[in-house]
Amino acid sequence: MATTTRPDLDPVPPPGSGADENDFTPYITADRNVTELTVSAVVIGALLGLLFAASSVYLALKIGLTVSASIPIAVLSITIFRSINKALGATGPQILRNNIVQTTGSAGESIAAGVVFTLPALLLLGYELPWTLVAAVSLIGGLLGVLLMIPLRDSLIVKEHRTLKYPEGTACADVLIVGEERGVQARTVFMGFGIGALYKFLNSGAKLWTEVPKWTFEKVMPNGRTALFGEMQAEISPELAGVGFIVGPRIAGYLFGGGVLSYFVLIPAIKLFGDGLASPIFPATIPISEMGAREVRANYVFYIGAGAVTAAGLISLARSVPTIWAALRSGFGDIGGSKAGATVLRTARSLPMSVVVIGIVTLVLLMAFVPPVAIGVTGALLALFFAFLFVTVASRVTGQIGASSSPISGMTVATVLLTALIFLAVGWVGIEHRVLALSIGGVVCIAAAVAGATSQDLKTGYLVGATPARQQVGLLVGVTTSALVVGLIISFLNSANTTLVRRDYTNVQISAVEPLLAVVEGGRITQRIASTAQTADVYKVGRVYTVQGDVPVGRYLLDRNTNQVKFLIDPGIGGRESVDYLGKTVTKLDSPKSQIMALVVDGILTQKLPWGLILIGAFLAIAMEIFGINSLPVAVGVYLPISTSATMFIGGVLRWIVDRRVASSQGSDAVANDSGPGVLFSSGLIGGGAITGIVLAALTVAGTDAAYNWSTVLGPLGENPTVAIAIFCAVLLVPLHHFGTARPQR
Repeated sequence: MATTTRPDLDPVPPPGSGADENDFTPYITADRNVTELTVSAVVIGALLGLLFAASSVYLALKIGLTVSASIPIAVLSITIFRSINKALGATGPQILRNNIVQTTGSAGESIAAGVVFTLPALLLLGYELPWTLVAAVSLIGGLLGVLLMIPLRDSLIVKEHRTLKYPEGTACADVLIVGEERGVQARTVFMGFGIGALYKFLNSGAKLWTEVPKWTFEKVMPNGRTALFGEMQAEISPELAGVGFIVGPRIAGYLFGGGVLSYFVLIPAIKLFGDGLASPIFPATIPISEMGAREVRANYVFYIGAGAVTAAGLISLARSVPTIWAALRSGFGDIGGSKAGATVLRTARSLPMSVVVIGIVTLVLLMAFVPPVAIGVTGALLALFFAFLFVTVASRVTGQIGASSSPISGMTVATVLLTALIFLAVGWVGIEHRVLALSIGGVVCIAAAVAGATSQDLKTGYLVGATPARQQVGLLVGVTTSALVVGLIISFLNSANTTLVRRDYTNVQISAVEPLLAVVEGGRITQRIASTAQTADVYKVGRVYTVQGDVPVGRYLLDRNTNQVKFLIDPGIGGRESVDYLGKTVTKLDSPKSQIMALVVDGILTQKLPWGLILIGAFLAIAMEIFGINSLPVAVGVYLPISTSATMFIGGVLRWIVDRRVASSQGSDAVANDSGPGVLFSSGLIGGGAITGIVLAALTVAGTDAAYNWSTVLGPLGENPTVAIAIFCAVLLVPLHHFGTARPQR
């Protein structure tokens, strides 16, 4: 077996000195042909990719963040193939086959992030979101991200391999090398998955204890009014605790700090100064005196947070301008620069440029002319231009700061913003142009997210000695399978959590009436029919595309004869009404990033943005940057419900405690280990909680959720927030602390 070589730990040469394949010896040298691209590796990678794609979709819809799946997939792959080889008595290196598994599987998580950040915005603008559109945009954007990275590999991965670290890719290579030599047990991931799934079922499914413990701080003033001083709540779920542990105390603290600013400064201040006003203040339609904390956030703080996130994203993008320019110059210079007549080493062999060119031309044609995308030639060319620009940026930025910190959402906001401004300048302000702008943003966001993950995978392959062409084949397979499934999962989660809320609006101008009638049974739409049978529970479905007085944009059920609005169809993704007209409660998925995309597109094209609130948020972000604070996570914290950021903060604080204990007992080198037991256990918690959330949604749709509703078992204790926190600590935090402080098992 070759000697383990870690070139990324060598002294860093002066900038510009470059590096190539001859500068170091990878773990599997170029002259060795070992098992790599096999059917079993691709199939296992695709299946694991689907599992983590489903988990990432749920997580991104809930909090607008995802975490890298490469290391958990690598650990699972090592365990699976070691078991298979032991049973068959097979020998020989397995590291490259394990690398193909994690390369194929990692595509799912990146696809999920790109989709969820953009396309659900259509639901908030009154459109449907068919799974075919999601799948088509995901597939086109994902394949573009992989193909555009092929000519950039030599420049970004090879020549700058000592200056661009690609932290997740380097850590994953370390895991694969250790697993090849000594084995890595996946028991920790499975333990986390099981505990997370069990907790999620008992809490969110059986409802044994409250999901969101809440404390409201208020006081009755001498004038008889109730003053709101703040509201503290925490959604104590395994996936949020796991994310907080993985991102660490700094990022989790920034997120929670934004929540504190929102719920203990902005909301109380708005209530204090607006409580005596008798009339509403735009964009609200009810007086502030009639609002609780939730209504103040929805009507005012929502826009302040959106402005802060948009400004922070653009600031983070502006910081990367020198990087963007350097990457573009290098990328253009290297495209087509193949080594004609030279012998190409196995470890330098990528898919040929003919595949890249034919693939990109085919995707552009599909984007332009083939439904369900069909965004036209102009839209397809805009998408290709922005995709190439931000693929290059995403790869280089990921190489410097890692995939988790890469400003993908900032790049997407910039794309959607610039596209909307171009449309506004040429007079494209119709309702169909909002779909066009979001489709372009979706393709670009997915391509950039996939490019970041692809770069990490190529870095891993570069260090372990993989064949780039075989990795690229695995990526293309992983992108294709994940794209199809992500569309189905998003469509299902939206349908499962959609509520019908009674509304009695009169004299509303309906922008469009759909041809099929909706049949309502048991509080939900059960089928669509063409019949005009006179049944009380059959309605027309109409859309309102622009705000009309107190009637928001959205889809509605209408009286068949008068077209009067009877119900709001509040989407399960991004919707705000969690209780339907029968009193049944569902869990809405906030999808914070897509809400911002909807706000940007609709606000610019209709020219109805509440600019005062948006600018307050923007200048909050600018002030934070002047103070030397990273504004993006704080701005996201302002935008998110504090119940989300509080639980992540708890996980981050636990990571801080764990790191201090590990440093004192195992040495400082053991701290911040992205492949350590604590991180692996957290990945299991995220997967178990998220997958169980999807399963619970399916059981609710099937009408079987009443069979395991045990909300009365604990009686008053089940509603007590202190009891809920105690169970959360005992069942989740204690095991997480145990695994976090454990020595890695080899």
